[in-house]
Amino acid sequence: MLAVIENVNAAVNNFVWGIPAIICIIGVGLYLSIRTGFIQIRKFPLAMKKTIGKVFEKKEAKHGAMTPFQAVCTALSATVGTGNIAGVAGAIAIGGPGAVFWMWVSAFLGMCTKFSEVVLAVHFREKNEKGEYVGGPMYYIKNGLGKKWHWLAVLFSVFGIFTVFGTGNATQVNTIATAVNSALLNYNLIPAEGVTISNWIIGIVIMILVVCVLLGGIKRIGKVTEKLVPFMAVFYILLALGVVIFNIKDVPGVFADIFYGAFHPAAVTGGVVGSFFTSMTKGVSRGIFSNEAGLGTGSIAHACADTGKPVEQGFFGIFEVFADTIVICTLTALVILCSGTSVAFGDAAGAELTISGFTSTYGNWVSIFTAVAMCCFAFSTIIGWGLYGARCAEYIFSSKIVKPFMVIYSMVAVVGATVDLGLVWSIAETFNGLMVIPNLIAVLLLSGTVFKLVREYFTK
Repeated sequence: MLAVIENVNAAVNNFVWGIPAIICIIGVGLYLSIRTGFIQIRKFPLAMKKTIGKVFEKKEAKHGAMTPFQAVCTALSATVGTGNIAGVAGAIAIGGPGAVFWMWVSAFLGMCTKFSEVVLAVHFREKNEKGEYVGGPMYYIKNGLGKKWHWLAVLFSVFGIFTVFGTGNATQVNTIATAVNSALLNYNLIPAEGVTISNWIIGIVIMILVVCVLLGGIKRIGKVTEKLVPFMAVFYILLALGVVIFNIKDVPGVFADIFYGAFHPAAVTGGVVGSFFTSMTKGVSRGIFSNEAGLGTGSIAHACADTGKPVEQGFFGIFEVFADTIVICTLTALVILCSGTSVAFGDAAGAELTISGFTSTYGNWVSIFTAVAMCCFAFSTIIGWGLYGARCAEYIFSSKIVKPFMVIYSMVAVVGATVDLGLVWSIAETFNGLMVIPNLIAVLLLSGTVFKLVREYFTK
């Protein structure tokens, strides 16, 4: 039975993340970019002014809402996660250094896709029985496309619920457990046979922390993420920049490999990765997996923002993809490729490859700091995806389901810390990709609304 599930999932996964799907994702991003006059370039300085400037604003949000900055931190909490560490490593190992170039391409177009998702989410959002703003793909399908498309909104929500337990929780907790145990074993703080007990303790602690944050509602989620996300991002960026500075002489050669390897992967990987399409699909899919442009999930958090200007909140979507992929994913790639750590091209790899890049530069002591960084990244992802899952469940059922859902979601942390998640990760990745289909259909059909709102904003 297990073998049948694996085979079916593999077939669906290959389709969802295959070349036709990648072309659709790139195609929608290109169409939106052209129709908005490449707003991600043309208005990039304005976007940075409207977003980074919010960091220093001391503003309290209205009841049932977050500040715009808290909203983007919540969205970033879900995107800036293990995908930035393990996902980039996997893309390079399977697709070669050239995969990083295609990651940049997906981010460049993804900035406009996420901008459009956020604009639609804020424009078509509504308030629930508790007076909280709710929005996202299911709501802009419902309120923008009408009743005949209601099935598409339900489909997105169902895919979202299945995704959050794997991608948003179990696999993230597993990453935390691996990072913590690795650091403890390196310093002989626990024996090898003590890992099982350690896993149970880690799982229970995370379960308690997650349920305490999520049950506090969007106000508490916003307050936690606005503190945790900037800290973890700056912390990781400084660590990565140190690796780059220590190996600065190798940086030009690395960039040459990235650009040349994007079109001639065999020449850079010694013939192991010989397919241009392998390099492209791995780069694009991992880029999307990291920044979530096209999935629509980030717009669920942005819909909670206390703002009446959809386009201004949309600028946060541009900033989010830029910070996630162009900055953090690029630094991860440089850590791997500049540090001199050995990359077994063609073989699957994950966070251990990135950690190896840090330890080969700083020494084993840095494993403590990488463990802290990975714990922050993974925990923030659990919080962000918990909100997404709750909103999807609320859309299908009602707001009464939210608290029970969050309790069950928190309990999955124990499972994630104590069992092998190979198949769970694969199935979650499949459902993650399936979310793209209803979302991109809706964004494309509602693109006229985006263009109209953009024109009105800049006219005024």
